[in-house]
Amino acid sequence: MDYKGVIVGLGNPGPEYEKTRHNVGFMLVDHLLRLAGERKSMRLEKIDESGDYELWSAKLAGSFRLLAKPMTYMNRSGRAVSKICGRHTIRPEDVIVVHDELDLPVGRMKFKKDGGNNGHNGLESIQASLGTPAFFRLRLGVGRPDVPFKDISDWVLEPFDKNSAALLPAIIAHAAKGLDVFYRRGMSFAQQHVNSFAIPEEEME
Repeated sequence: MDYKGVIVGLGNPGPEYEKTRHNVGFMLVDHLLRLAGERKSMRLEKIDESGDYELWSAKLAGSFRLLAKPMTYMNRSGRAVSKICGRHTIRPEDVIVVHDELDLPVGRMKFKKDGGNNGHNGLESIQASLGTPAFFRLRLGVGRPDVPFKDISDWVLEPFDKNSAALLPAIIAHAAKGLDVFYRRGMSFAQQHVNSFAIPEEEME
């Protein structure tokens, strides 16, 4: 099978991390898996391979693509991604990594290629394993703690607060639609769709 790229959702395995800020990448992949499970035209298939990841194939925007969730824990995500790319002949520029972003508030998102990793251990691991920063990043905002001096590693491993959690379905659905726009219409249209998203103020209260 000639796969046209891979969408990698970052997160940590295990039920204790399922609803945490660090796992929004997993949440987006799970959303796509639900859609594919409901739509026979997407032809969802689980791929069983030895390795440090869970992997599926689905038809997105007219082509077969891979959906991946590394099971290595965040700071070793690159090991899983490099194995997937090697086994399925996927170039770094055909990799989209979905991850949490501290410098964006909940309800904001950005789509970009290349650039720095802003101290994100998952991105740093992937860049080191692929040997290049030339992959796409879908950055989903989780914000920074309001409490001064709160440890960031603790913050991202905590569940979303009640108000933010209520907004997640709309955020994840819009981000997933952005990937469809990217595959169908290209980078500029995808950035316009993704980067312009904002939760109405009345819903943020």
